[in-house]
Amino acid sequence: MAEMRLIDVMHLGRPQVIGVWLVGDVVIDPGPTSCLSTLLEGLGADRPRALLLTHIHLDHAGATGSLIERWPDLEVYVHERGASHLARPERLLESARKLYGEDMDRLWGDMVPVPEANLRVLHGGETLLGGEFDVAYTPGHASHHVSYLHDGVAFVGDTGGVRIAGSPLTIPPSPPPDIDVEKWHASIERIAAWKPRRLVMTHFGATEDVDAQLAELSLRLDDWAALAREQDLEGFVDGIRTEISAHVDVETVPAYEQAAPPEQLYAGFERYWRKRSEAVRSG
Repeated sequence: MAEMRLIDVMHLGRPQVIGVWLVGDVVIDPGPTSCLSTLLEGLGADRPRALLLTHIHLDHAGATGSLIERWPDLEVYVHERGASHLARPERLLESARKLYGEDMDRLWGDMVPVPEANLRVLHGGETLLGGEFDVAYTPGHASHHVSYLHDGVAFVGDTGGVRIAGSPLTIPPSPPPDIDVEKWHASIERIAAWKPRRLVMTHFGATEDVDAQLAELSLRLDDWAALAREQDLEGFVDGIRTEISAHVDVETVPAYEQAAPPEQLYAGFERYWRKRSEAVRSG
């Protein structure tokens, strides 16, 4: 088994929000460009040979192009639905700017296009890098999300939920635009079928109570989707904040809200229900 280590890139100066994993000489989700200097400091003399992206959201993949500027032969593994947006990120950035507005640059920094020659397109079901990693297509949080299995350790990006290191609470990060509750449940089952001994999350850390975490995530996914359907934005956000505070110590609450802002959780579920309603009317 390759050596694994976690680099906390200290997003906006706060610990335990975004973690970048190094498995041997493979980086999984390099994080945003706004944290690039911290990532490079954490890598030190380690030069990665490949980047494995769970998905292309800026908090996970924003620094990809900047790393290729530094190491031009880096291979970048990404799902087919996300590959074109890395090569030509204009639409991705336009969509993100609608969500983050004036905070966009402060939060994420620049996103440098990735040369198509560096992209290795995934569909799900592959085995990568000499058999070191298995790939599963795990949509629900994002239509371009994949997860990776390495020697019994599942790197689940956001599909496995947000659980800040050591805390008892797992929550579903549900920003727009393509939350799909049914597909997310199927992806949770797909990860469970691997029977991993350990789950690794970008937000933040790792856990070995795999079955309990996935079961909790599945229940809360349904509960919060229903709450968003029943409540307006203010009611939903108040309810979510109350629930987080009931399970997490006061010092850790800000990390949860930075990793998964409650207003965005509502926006993602609201869009999910609206798309379902439109599909019923048109079908």
